[in-house]
Amino acid sequence: MSKETSHRGDELKGLGWSEIDVARYIELWEYRQRWGAMNLEREDRLFLRKAEKALPAIVSGRAAAKKPIKDKTYYRWLRFHLEAMTEAEAAMGLTEGERGAWPVLLEAELRLLDHYEPVLGLPDTLKAKALSPVREKLTAQVAALGNTKVYDFQAPLIALKAEDSSNRWKHLREVDASDRTYPLLSADGVAGFRSEAHRDIQAVIRSTFPSLAETDKPELADD
Repeated sequence: MSKETSHRGDELKGLGWSEIDVARYIELWEYRQRWGAMNLEREDRLFLRKAEKALPAIVSGRAAAKKPIKDKTYYRWLRFHLEAMTEAEAAMGLTEGERGAWPVLLEAELRLLDHYEPVLGLPDTLKAKALSPVREKLTAQVAALGNTKVYDFQAPLIALKAEDSSNRWKHLREVDASDRTYPLLSADGVAGFRSEAHRDIQAVIRSTFPSLAETDKPELADD
């Protein structure tokens, strides 16, 4: 019998599980709570076990606070996409000092997470969805200048999932997969864009992440 007092369907949904699978998990969880696991069909027990394996371990108090920010799922998800883009740029033939707008933006976000060290549990990651339109707005402004390359934003994660079927990460962009426009910054434009990204992303993280509601950390300067 599970020792949890409520199901964690919202967390599975946040991990990218479909509405159908989340509903099935909730139904099976509630059945097990009432009648016990032995009364479930083997297929249902295996499904429930798979769902619970996908959920992060429940930690609280000091244990949650002590987990390094770099080990948090959301942080690793951002780092994964940053590293994929950095690797792809090596084959793009960029001019000296030229960089993609996306990796510059993600570096700014990771630097802010390093500074504030939010818990990055479900409440924070749900609020982090507000960063998606901010990223799209900033990168679209660079793309409008006309200096772009082609990059398949979904390919790295698709490849990862092919190797690890248990991975539930979502794609970085919630747009049509056919949009492979990869905006580039000139050497002279990197610093200004980084500063703008830093400002806009910090505003969202600092003002909306629940775990930072009472933080006493000062705003991070854009060095």
